[in-house]
Amino acid sequence: MGEHEDEALVGDFIARRNEGLEAVYEAYGTALFSVARHVLGDDDDAQDCVHDVLLRLWQRPDSYQRGRGSLRAYLMVCIRNEAVTRLRDATRHRKIETQVAASETTAYEFEIRDVVESERLKRALAVLPPDQRSALALAYARQLSHREISARLGVPLGTIKSRISLGLRRLQTMLPRQEVSV
Repeated sequence: MGEHEDEALVGDFIARRNEGLEAVYEAYGTALFSVARHVLGDDDDAQDCVHDVLLRLWQRPDSYQRGRGSLRAYLMVCIRNEAVTRLRDATRHRKIETQVAASETTAYEFEIRDVVESERLKRALAVLPPDQRSALALAYARQLSHREISARLGVPLGTIKSRISLGLRRLQTMLPRQEVSV
């Protein structure tokens, strides 16, 4: 891209003209994606990262200042920083979920008087993915609300609701009701 074209692109971006955002994405999108992909290791996460950063910067008119360097360099640094933050957050969330899952599965006892049923439930819970198991343990053994679980694990509320729902459905398929004959 020539210096004149780059200057027009920067002007459109700073002025928040719609074509400015599109032009920035067209001009730098591949490079920005490459930076995010290199850090995150996943195409979808990298695409989300680029999208989120560009929109956030677009909504903050004073985010870029010409005197601090080129727009391309500024965007590359913003993308890299966001990707690193996302990677750290994801790693931290996985570590917390693993710790909670490990501590919750050994720290609670369900109030099932039937030893056979209790063992069936424990075996079924052990098969669940750790994220579903920890969400169920917090909901049922600790009696936390979905919102409290979300805050405790640092995971979006909708994700917690999905994990609990998926976990319960899997338990239903693994633990069909047994008919009691009298």
